[in-house]
Amino acid sequence: MLHHPVPRKIVRRAPAPPDQRLDGVPDLLRRIYLARDLTDAAQLDRNLARLPSPWLLGGMEAMVAELVAALRERRHLLIVADFDADGATSCAVAILGLQAMGAGRVSYLVPNRFEYGYGLTPEIVEVAWERRPDLLLTVDNGISSLAGVAAANGRGLRTLITDHHLPGKELPEAAAIVNPNLPGDEFPGKSLAGVGVMFYVLMALRAHLRELGWFNTRGLPEPNLGQLLDLVALGTVADVVALDHVNRILVHQGLQRIRSGQARPGIAALLEVAGRSAKAAVAADLGFAAAPRLNAAGRLEDMALGIECLLAEDAERARGLASQLDALNRERREIEDQMKLDAHAILAGMPAQAGGSPACCLFDPGWHQGVIGILAGRIKDRLQRPVIAFAPAGGEEIKGSARSIPGVHIRDVLSAIAASQPDLLTRFGGHAMAAGLSLRRDQLARFRHAFETEVAKHLDGLELDQVVHSDGPLQPRELCLDLAERLRQAGPWGQQFPEPLFDGEFEVVQCRIVGQRHLKWVLQPAAAGGLVDAISFFVDEPERWLGCRRLRAAYRLDINEFRDNRSLQLRLEYMESL
Repeated sequence: MLHHPVPRKIVRRAPAPPDQRLDGVPDLLRRIYLARDLTDAAQLDRNLARLPSPWLLGGMEAMVAELVAALRERRHLLIVADFDADGATSCAVAILGLQAMGAGRVSYLVPNRFEYGYGLTPEIVEVAWERRPDLLLTVDNGISSLAGVAAANGRGLRTLITDHHLPGKELPEAAAIVNPNLPGDEFPGKSLAGVGVMFYVLMALRAHLRELGWFNTRGLPEPNLGQLLDLVALGTVADVVALDHVNRILVHQGLQRIRSGQARPGIAALLEVAGRSAKAAVAADLGFAAAPRLNAAGRLEDMALGIECLLAEDAERARGLASQLDALNRERREIEDQMKLDAHAILAGMPAQAGGSPACCLFDPGWHQGVIGILAGRIKDRLQRPVIAFAPAGGEEIKGSARSIPGVHIRDVLSAIAASQPDLLTRFGGHAMAAGLSLRRDQLARFRHAFETEVAKHLDGLELDQVVHSDGPLQPRELCLDLAERLRQAGPWGQQFPEPLFDGEFEVVQCRIVGQRHLKWVLQPAAAGGLVDAISFFVDEPERWLGCRRLRAAYRLDINEFRDNRSLQLRLEYMESL
């Protein structure tokens, strides 16, 4: 947040009344949980036994029946995956899980985003057909692939869809569909990522095979699906889905595996090249270190590189693949930095966009379509408005990546535009906070007007000022390693279950620049108390803070680990010089 325009205010979360169902929870944690609408101690239980039954997912019986038949008849299963981290982890979970169940013929195909675009398109079906599969199994895509499934049916290919994206008015004519967001679906965890849906399919399949005596009659050990939870955790965090109770269980259990040294070699290698400690990994390490490196493959080249890293059984091979992904991520950063400069120049010439406009559409003919999603997110954070960044997609078409703000469901916005102007969008899809779309370049001005008009209908009553939501102040005695440890264990924290953020005033004892854009601080709480170390990452114009003597900051309690020494460190997310 430090590299964005200064937020106008720090807003403290409203104190919630005590809740008897949280008896026994320490006062500070109770306050934090209640502010996140967690009011039942049962929601703090992160054991796998607390997961809802996979049979609550609609379509599961048909899905399992199709997979059992495929296993019995040794059919060739071809997995069609998405090209992001959720898609890559979903693909790896599907391959490893199905092979552990006895599938002998499992392969995968990831559409190249620059040639084929997203999902199971008719063009991808033709590519798949060359591999002579018997079934197509989509992971993290497929729910909007009406034409693709029709093309597969025309080829005599049965299609099984596992997805979590919002469906349109019409569903594909697939042999089986499992998606918690289908109308009328009774599964309580609507925020499952694609990898979570695939994991649930494997849980149901294993249970049914166990009833059939499958493992005993074939001399197969019954697979421990818990071994896949590090992949499930990575994909769930990377896709920025809400960390509801179901997802907190999945992510917590995956992190436990990573911390205990049981991570897959590829995940361990991704953390290693990012300089993160696997034994102390938290959800943020997956989201901000491992996931961007995995995503870099799909953004710039071919996600097969990322999938192969996740599937690697040998640590040395995993390190080599992770190093290639790290190099791609560095290249992605360079592209992103230039695109941000371009975007800021465009915004400087569009004062209305940076001010009162309800939404923002940006296009540059030199932008890279693999990076526009990141760019849209950066500009969205800067403007606190929904943003779509567009890039050329070949011929007369441009592709857009949309990022939204709480309260504006971006896919619903696009759906409304498509309904009122059916000739405007060539395709679109997504969910509440992120979506993708395509249109003709000569229709951009028309789309921009339609987009701003539709978004404006959703903005009434929303807080659009840049604000920092704080959990309030801490006492100087609470600025300690023990509390930082307890807060780390109280997670996992993430989307719609944010990591605790506190605010307070400090005297500046020391401030110095480290790296190129980071600040290292020694602070003293204004209310007296001992000295505490702090750090600020990615600060614009860091040199202007060197003379600061007193500041107000919003901060998180972090743990600095150096040469096996652990100490408290405040991670400053926002600062005001006083």
